[in-house]
Amino acid sequence: MENYEDKLKELLIITAKQSASDLHLAVGRRPILRIDGALVPLQREPMITPELAEGLIMSLLTPDQKERFHKDKQIDFAYSFEDKARFRVNAYLQRGYLAAALRLIPSRIRTIDELNLPSILHDFTRLSQGFIIVVGPAGHGKSTTLAGILDEINHNRTDHIITIEDPIEYLFTQDKSIVSQREVGNDALSFHSALRTVLRQDPDVIMIGEMRDTASISTAMTASETGHLVFSTLHTNSAAQTVDRIIDSFPAEQQGQVVSQLAATLVAIVSERLLPRTSGGRIPAVEIMIVNPAIRNLIREKKVYQIDLVIETSVQEGMTTLNRSLARLVKNKEVSLETAELYSLNPAELRILLERI
Repeated sequence: MENYEDKLKELLIITAKQSASDLHLAVGRRPILRIDGALVPLQREPMITPELAEGLIMSLLTPDQKERFHKDKQIDFAYSFEDKARFRVNAYLQRGYLAAALRLIPSRIRTIDELNLPSILHDFTRLSQGFIIVVGPAGHGKSTTLAGILDEINHNRTDHIITIEDPIEYLFTQDKSIVSQREVGNDALSFHSALRTVLRQDPDVIMIGEMRDTASISTAMTASETGHLVFSTLHTNSAAQTVDRIIDSFPAEQQGQVVSQLAATLVAIVSERLLPRTSGGRIPAVEIMIVNPAIRNLIREKKVYQIDLVIETSVQEGMTTLNRSLARLVKNKEVSLETAELYSLNPAELRILLERI
């Protein structure tokens, strides 16, 4: 076992030194890093055998986690490595073999400006109530963006911030605010039980790691309706798709009430993609929808398909489409046109935008 722990330690150090976002362990492959969005095998490392996979992955788990893994055949948890690095881990079975994906969580929370995010995100940190959702594919910076926003609140406001996460990712150092971070499994029996009691804990700001079902969406809207500032994430591709997803996740007989609640509470949706930068590293392309009277009416009238047009014509209010953000990155030579087209939801429109700029 000692040997497996040493090997694991070596792989985690390599992951951190290479500034990789993820380490993948899978039988029949060498350990693989994700660097700037691309998968890179560690050629000097041996192929992972079933025995090596089991030894490495089991050395990550506590006895209690091993029990949960054997019961559920998969497990999400956070792993701290010698106070040097922190990882969000998902261990799972594939074709009967153990496998794991380890996401490296930077030890320092970067600011909104350091993350190259639009400056309007600073405005969100000054709100007293409302519902803000950060969306995008997995691994495209949603948690990092939320951490930057929450930490700005932490440094500037005397609030009680409560996060409900599975598992806890970024660790906040409390400053002007009290920051209560609740991890499902360790600090709460379930996501639902944590959500059910959150309003009794005198919060000002609530961050729900991920809205997984109607119960979490409903709690988020109710909390923002009752005078709290609520942040959460969804795996959707755009602002309009997010509104549709939220409404459609409820039974037909509840959708009328949900539409009214969402129109009343929603403040903004931020949709982001992380693109490989021409100079190395990654840079975000961001769509921002801010709920103005026009968008509020479109939600109420269930004309969500018209939201994109309002975003396109409301640049002066701080809104931006994903294509406009991509076009700006191409114009500034931050990303190549080929990369931008790959991430665009409408490449033809992107090319027209670039001719106009």
